[in-house]
Amino acid sequence: MNKKSKNHAQYKRIPFPFGDGIQILDIRYDHVFKAVFTRDTVKSRGALSDLISALIGRTVAVDTIAANEPPIENLRQRYLRFDVVCRAEKGELINVEMSFNLNADELTRLEYHASRLFVGQDIHGKDKNFDDLKETYQIAILAKAKFFSDKNLKHNFLYYDPDTRTSLGGKTRIITVELVKTKPIADKSVEEMTNAELWAVFFQYLTDEKKRAKIIEIINHEEGIAMAAETLGTFSQTELEYIRQSTLLKSELDWQSRMVCAKRKGIKEGLKKGRKKTCLDIARKMKTMGFLTEQIQAVTRLSAEIIDQL
Repeated sequence: MNKKSKNHAQYKRIPFPFGDGIQILDIRYDHVFKAVFTRDTVKSRGALSDLISALIGRTVAVDTIAANEPPIENLRQRYLRFDVVCRAEKGELINVEMSFNLNADELTRLEYHASRLFVGQDIHGKDKNFDDLKETYQIAILAKAKFFSDKNLKHNFLYYDPDTRTSLGGKTRIITVELVKTKPIADKSVEEMTNAELWAVFFQYLTDEKKRAKIIEIINHEEGIAMAAETLGTFSQTELEYIRQSTLLKSELDWQSRMVCAKRKGIKEGLKKGRKKTCLDIARKMKTMGFLTEQIQAVTRLSAEIIDQL
């Protein structure tokens, strides 16, 4: 699955699934990401299977998706997580998430959730032992931050002895993809890109009009990506509004989480500057979505004068 997959060049060529003047939702927002990959449709399930296969390096077919998001009436529950938890045909447990605004403790958080995914399996019973535990994958697509100093787009973490480089051969893996490292990849021809690179460029540049020709080429080249694009283009107005509200809420919760981290470090002045920047970012996003000034004020607590100047 590193180079050409069975899906390459076999999908019916489609026109770009977004007409002129239609706003394309940024799939890097975790709420939009989840909405695309958890619909109960053949195309959504096919797109998710293709994405996971590209990232773990072997063909995987998603069998079931866990309903891990609360209903809409509980949208303001404090501990929302907008990730995609699924099980493959062979029983592997996979957690895929898109992290747009990252926290300083992101890597520790990934390790924590990978551990929970693994130990959450039921092996109780006289006819079961530890060999019955299935492989688990914690996959994080990091949208805005560069965590590792190298130029590698993808990292694959396993347990190993750092002195002898001996692998434990365990069943848990953490995979990260840093989208900020896609700039040189986007200049490659589509035929030269690996499956993982095709997905990364699609995520990073879907809303970039300067890269529209490349995105169209990728959509027509890879079946799974075409399915994802078509799914994104079928959202109803009700679903779009829910996604927008969820994105605004998640921005608030992300800001609160960053506040906690900053307080622990004693960076009081940084908190003030960070909150203002976050509020300005939220206000700009709300304005592009058509929210009224009064509504933006209620969320950001910015003055009407500042909002009008954005």
